[in-house]
Amino acid sequence: MVFERRRWALPVAALALTLPVAAGCTSAPDAPAKRGGTPSASSASGVSGAPAGSRARVCDAPPAGPTKAPAGAVTVDPAVVGDLETKTENSPPNTTFWLRPGTHRLGSDPYAQVEAKAGNRYLGAPGAVLDGRRTNQYAFGGTAPGVTIRYLTVQGFVAPQDEGVVNHDMADGWVVEHSTIQHNSGAGLMAGARQRVRASCLRGNGQYGMNAYKTGDSIRGLVVEGNEITGNNTDDWERRQPGCGCTAGIKFWAVDGADIRGNWVHDNRGAGLWADTNNNDFLFEDNVLESNDGAALMYETSYNAVVRNNTIRRNNWVEGRASAKDGDDFPYATVYVSESGGEPRVPARTDGIEIYRNLLEDNWNGITLWENADRFCNSPSNTSSDYCTLLVKDTARCARPAIATAPLYADCRWKTQRVDIHDNRFVLDPSVVGCAQECGRMAVLSNEGSSPDWSPYRGDRVARAITQEQDNRWHDNAYRGPWTFTAHDAGRRLDSGRWRGAPYRQDAGSTFEPRAGG
Repeated sequence: MVFERRRWALPVAALALTLPVAAGCTSAPDAPAKRGGTPSASSASGVSGAPAGSRARVCDAPPAGPTKAPAGAVTVDPAVVGDLETKTENSPPNTTFWLRPGTHRLGSDPYAQVEAKAGNRYLGAPGAVLDGRRTNQYAFGGTAPGVTIRYLTVQGFVAPQDEGVVNHDMADGWVVEHSTIQHNSGAGLMAGARQRVRASCLRGNGQYGMNAYKTGDSIRGLVVEGNEITGNNTDDWERRQPGCGCTAGIKFWAVDGADIRGNWVHDNRGAGLWADTNNNDFLFEDNVLESNDGAALMYETSYNAVVRNNTIRRNNWVEGRASAKDGDDFPYATVYVSESGGEPRVPARTDGIEIYRNLLEDNWNGITLWENADRFCNSPSNTSSDYCTLLVKDTARCARPAIATAPLYADCRWKTQRVDIHDNRFVLDPSVVGCAQECGRMAVLSNEGSSPDWSPYRGDRVARAITQEQDNRWHDNAYRGPWTFTAHDAGRRLDSGRWRGAPYRQDAGSTFEPRAGG
């Protein structure tokens, strides 16, 4: 068995999401969710509450901006190189700028950029494009809050790895709506606190569509709604830096409170959505996640989330097939919960991770709950090396002998616990996926703890805990197709009868139809 996980690296500027608004959506936080509550209008056999799978088709038909300058707006002329940056510099805060139709350019210096002022609004006329000409690194920067960008295409900028083109300096309270951010290097967009990204196209960027990371880990109240996020990581960073963990359609780092709703996340090279390291209080709702090379959704070393009413199709075919070809028997997942779980001591709208009323159809695998026994604060396997859990402020405390006793024995590690998976529909047709025995797995497992030599988690104690002691459960789901199940370790493959029987006792109330297809 191969347990070498890909290395998740701390991004210099990790991916941040801001939701675009789709028709009928709201960005207001939901009321607190009760874990294990009564499922709304769904059943294990039909899951009638499952999403219809409508896609936010933004990129091919973006809405047009105003054809005339709004009253009081400053008009920006595409024929004058640097007009946008110059007029921004010479105007007071809270100015509205209207970019006329045509291709707008900044100065020839690689660091030429628009230094936005507080409350500025940038509106693109139909056909307005801000083009970096593969020369400028950044389009919009500065730390001024409350900037709005609408109806504008931003393309051709060359931000360095882990840095972003729009909101380069991670300012707070920005709104990006009805915009296209495409064909840039690095991340198309960075994020700040209370950022809103709505009804926009994040397409074909070199590393991330959006990198939701802010220096100081202060992103709160992020909304990403109604966007199309597609074809990102064109520079194939995992090939250039194997194991870097530095790709996704959107990546989130240490974000506290995010609503990711109504997006179409598809055909990204790597994961679709990836929350990595001390994220908390996430809602993933009504998204369509399909045909991403890697997992549709990864929730790693993080806390408290709701994943509901999403349509998740045809993900992880590329990475799943590659790992199987290499003889790796790890159940690489479509929804991958890695060292993440519910924690009542971390305030959020829920105290668990609840995954319900989703449709997962013809993905390489299903849901994997994983906990690396060797990954904890101060461990060499903690690739987020400067971070500890949200329960331990002083990382140095996680050392022997104290780590071997309560409370540090529990609090020094990110635990996959309190995960409730119910009222989902799992559909698999191996002839569609192009696989046989190597796909179609659902799993809850850990590796054998072995490192470092002072670790109190050596042996199979973590595997026993995640499988039987940490309140992780599947129930009232509907399965169609030849699904198998993995528990405790990657080599322990079970049929539905053994999965439901002692000692695992999973999927009470679920239905199983072994014939392939929907």
